[in-house]
Amino acid sequence: MGGLLSKNSKPTETFHLPHSESCKRQKTVSSFWDDKPRLIPSLPDEISLEILARLPRICYLNVKAVSRSWKAAVTSSEIYKVRRELGTTEEWLYILTKNQGDRLFWHALDPISKRWQRLPPIPNVHLEDDYKSGVSGSRMWNMVGSSIRIADAVRGWLGRKDGSDQIRFCGCAIGAVDGYLYMLGGFNRASAMSCVWKYDPVSNSWSEANPMSVGRAYCKTGVLNNKLYVVGGVSRGRGGLTPLQSAEVFDPQTGLWSEIPSMPFSKAQVLPTAFLADLLKPIATGLTSYRGKLYVPQSLYCWPFFVDVGGEVYDPETNLWADMPTGMGEGWPAKQAGTKLSVIVDGDLYALDPSSSLESAKIKVYDHQDDSWKVVDGDIPICDFAESESPYLLAGLLGKLHVITKDGNHNIAVMQAGKRNDLMTSSGEGTSGSTRIWNVIASRNSGSNELVSCQNLDI
Repeated sequence: MGGLLSKNSKPTETFHLPHSESCKRQKTVSSFWDDKPRLIPSLPDEISLEILARLPRICYLNVKAVSRSWKAAVTSSEIYKVRRELGTTEEWLYILTKNQGDRLFWHALDPISKRWQRLPPIPNVHLEDDYKSGVSGSRMWNMVGSSIRIADAVRGWLGRKDGSDQIRFCGCAIGAVDGYLYMLGGFNRASAMSCVWKYDPVSNSWSEANPMSVGRAYCKTGVLNNKLYVVGGVSRGRGGLTPLQSAEVFDPQTGLWSEIPSMPFSKAQVLPTAFLADLLKPIATGLTSYRGKLYVPQSLYCWPFFVDVGGEVYDPETNLWADMPTGMGEGWPAKQAGTKLSVIVDGDLYALDPSSSLESAKIKVYDHQDDSWKVVDGDIPICDFAESESPYLLAGLLGKLHVITKDGNHNIAVMQAGKRNDLMTSSGEGTSGSTRIWNVIASRNSGSNELVSCQNLDI
């Protein structure tokens, strides 16, 4: 214990708290630790908590083994409040993968120590009687798989093939807000689920949250003003899979869902013939929070083709939808099955265009003043995984752009880019020879597992 506490510490370091803050902290902590031994003998528990709060989070795996009181301390919400007050919070990257049997696996990466931590499995819920009776409540959801290929699912719209009948529990969405991970919706056999699971990194456990108002699969999520927004997706009706225009928002402070106006899908309403209107199905293919609004790129789909139709923008101040700027919608890069990934880094909107070659891709940034996408890096090493649903993921971690992909040895590689000023070029299609600044900061063997999604948590 002594070696752990003295590591990288200064013998003369003292802790000073304002009198009011110290009294407040002492009162809170003393009530929390009533009838328990002190964390560190001869030290008040509020000082001991400050010491533990200054340790890297990755050390908590070993700290829990010191004593029961230390385990209780590092798995309590109190120590994370102290971390926020001290400015010692850490941002970790959480990556979701699935195996060939559609079983899900979460792994967390500490980008400072480069160490990985496996999360506990997502609970399985089997209530066959509820399913047979037609109940589609939250406890019917078995989170053993994340997604089937969107193409297979959408084929059901045309009466060709419905992948949701072949693979159960697919199509859930991922989100992160207020220090928690969320997994939302998806299919249970042929029913679209409304249930939500929440992961708490403090207790390292999953629990059920309040369900969405509508069952949906393949929906898109985004965070704005510390609220989690969910838009679109599909549901299952008598005629097959039906695209959803509805949207809703989750407030983590109250734990409640509220509906917001549905997406108009205005471009889908002006098709020239009834035949095309029946053939081309509108879907939301992405969602990002940018400059105080929600941007939702959209497509019209007819197997095996996606037709980009721009998108729509939701303004929470006016509670209205409007058309997305033309250049933004037309130039937004798309990956397989029309899905459009993006990430915000230092207020800038980035996307990855995989179409440049089989072994590399381009990073583009959106210029809102010119309403155009500009190439900022033209040689990102991305292996060609034609059968993979998600050959790459994007993340904004520690204020830098990251690309997550798999290399030829089946390792998950987390690549970090330099600052935007180092990446920017003078012309839209040029590059600055920036391949040298892409470094693999962490990797781990994943075998045949595929990438699904990723999120950041700062706690």
